[in-house]
Amino acid sequence: MPGPGGLQDKQCTPGAIFPDATARQICRSGYSKSVRNVPVSVKNQVYAEYGITHHSTGQYEVDHLISLELGGSNDIANLWPEAASPTPGFHQKDQVENYLHDQVCSGKMDLRTAQTKIATDWLSVYKQMGGSSY
Repeated sequence: MPGPGGLQDKQCTPGAIFPDATARQICRSGYSKSVRNVPVSVKNQVYAEYGITHHSTGQYEVDHLISLELGGSNDIANLWPEAASPTPGFHQKDQVENYLHDQVCSGKMDLRTAQTKIATDWLSVYKQMGGSSY
């Protein structure tokens, strides 16, 4: 199952990046789409690693811990089954991803810092953004 409090199991999903990704690349329109490649077989492997044998549509999203728009890779070490609820769930993490991407692309934060923040504790970033208490 996913880790405590909406975070990933850090043993299964420590995070992984494309090591050559730069802020300039990730800030280019269409970057994420150009690198997205997670076959269904890999998604099924992610569910298996987390002990999820069945789930309903919309209950989980196989998500990139370090999002593609922050230079995250499609490696299984960067994928986890993120629940929609309870909140904050995958919809709220999407907000964090967009916020950090904007911070990097506006020059307010360097890419490595954003990658570390999302991989370490995206919920803290969500709270700093003014996300609902949980």
